[in-house]
Amino acid sequence: MKHILSQQFFNRPTLHIAQDLLGKFLVCKNRNSSISGMITEVEAYVGSEDKASHASKGATPRTKVMFGKPGYWYVYLVYGMHHCLNIVTEEKDYPAAILIRGVEGISGPGRVTKHFKINIHFNNTAASKKTGLWIEDRGLVLKPNHMKRNKRIGVDYAGKWKNKLWRFSII
Repeated sequence: MKHILSQQFFNRPTLHIAQDLLGKFLVCKNRNSSISGMITEVEAYVGSEDKASHASKGATPRTKVMFGKPGYWYVYLVYGMHHCLNIVTEEKDYPAAILIRGVEGISGPGRVTKHFKINIHFNNTAASKKTGLWIEDRGLVLKPNHMKRNKRIGVDYAGKWKNKLWRFSII
């Protein structure tokens, strides 16, 4: 049984959601086709104190979506060439989001967005069928021993925040 994750699903503690996203399916649909893949790796960014988070410098034109409603996409360009896909979590005005790092068979946030043809046009849109990009629960239940926690990647500048075990993956 498939069901689309609601905005309410994303209005919970980010670290819980991050673990719950493993085994869910990212779905992207355009006029001609749809593509989906099971989420296998995510990375959490929690609050304005988290120095690894874009929100640590406050709300800017780029990051204001992180301070918005849960269940919205935060898409940005990194290195001038790769888009990264995040889903905003927790309550409005509390900046938190989860980066989709991998789906089954695809590792790396830039590769995920390239495969799904996700770009900046999805930024600040709801995760829903209406926008063409959403996350589905297809009933797969993962046991805790099938999940792994690791340090986040590429955030060496973040001081003690680089050591947070806020990257979750399926093993």
